[in-house]
Amino acid sequence: MDSIQTLGDELRRLRATIDALEGEFSRKAVECQRMGGHLAAGYPGVVSWLRANCRMTGGSAADRVCVGKQIESSPAIGEALASGQIGYQSAAAVCHLLEQVGEKKCELDEEALLDWAGNMDVAELRNLCRHLRYAVDPDGAENEDNFNFERRRLHISATSEGMHVLDAVLDPVGGAAVKTALEALANSGAQDERKYSQRMADALVELAHHTLDSGAVPRRKGVRPHVSVTATLEGLRGLPGGAQLEGTPISQKTLERIGCDGALSRVMLADSVVVDVGRATRTVSAATRRALQQRDQHCRWPGCDRPASWTTPHHIEFWSRGGPTTLPNLLSLCHYHHRLVHEGGWQVVKVGDGFRFIRPEPATRFVAPWRRARDPGVLAA
Repeated sequence: MDSIQTLGDELRRLRATIDALEGEFSRKAVECQRMGGHLAAGYPGVVSWLRANCRMTGGSAADRVCVGKQIESSPAIGEALASGQIGYQSAAAVCHLLEQVGEKKCELDEEALLDWAGNMDVAELRNLCRHLRYAVDPDGAENEDNFNFERRRLHISATSEGMHVLDAVLDPVGGAAVKTALEALANSGAQDERKYSQRMADALVELAHHTLDSGAVPRRKGVRPHVSVTATLEGLRGLPGGAQLEGTPISQKTLERIGCDGALSRVMLADSVVVDVGRATRTVSAATRRALQQRDQHCRWPGCDRPASWTTPHHIEFWSRGGPTTLPNLLSLCHYHHRLVHEGGWQVVKVGDGFRFIRPEPATRFVAPWRRARDPGVLAA
């Protein structure tokens, strides 16, 4: 117990020393800027010099320059940092607030700020500084909000394995709306074995499917936006024939799931030339869908509360294997549970007026061949 206490004391001393050195580093960085040391070395700014010579990111370097400037104009911050009254991150939060409000910083009580900085954790202090920014300089805060809104972006790129990578930055209001919607859909039941990150990913996909299925998005060239799957007749019958989704190969089980509820178009080819295109027809008619939703009211998976409007019809006897599209052979499943039945291997058995969901036998964990040599959990054959 004594050794743990000693280690804790040592960590606190080290942190205080590091924070004090960060303050001194920030002050020296501004001194270097004032003397033009970066220009003598051929760098356009002190931030670029720090990034190249001190092994820092541009953001970290700019942060130190901001702290150094505010320490010069407000020595009390530097003294509190050097004495260990506040940590560097707390000092940085106060310094950024002072820089943002500019000439209006005289309206702030610096002594009270330092007292809060010494008693609040960093997250609480940053939140307080944001509130003070809006109170002291509402016009400047609004201008910065508009500037930050212009920084919004979202990129979606496909990997060589067919996965999709999302990279996004959203404004506070837009980000809160997206987060709220996804968290509502990602709400986990007692038997949900997914990680939080997986539930959020599934929620995003489910939201996209629901938006496309409801027809809420504008048409493109007179056609409702949709995901196209191409399969041979043999593939639809469950025979080796191949299927592709937007040019990416998909498994037979995925094709079976999509075939449960989609619009089918016949395309006849002769020597790779299209000679006939049939009219698109739904696997499940509108009348049958309405009857199914009226009967089920929600996803039939035990414990799932997704309303019927957020489900798709599932064929108990798979449609691709000749199962009829009639009400007794259909049940409503949400996107995630529909996938569990097809790709996940769960079985649905009709029992009277209800259904039983049977878990598959535990399968051996799949590891791609090119990763097996690096996977300690895989034994050589």
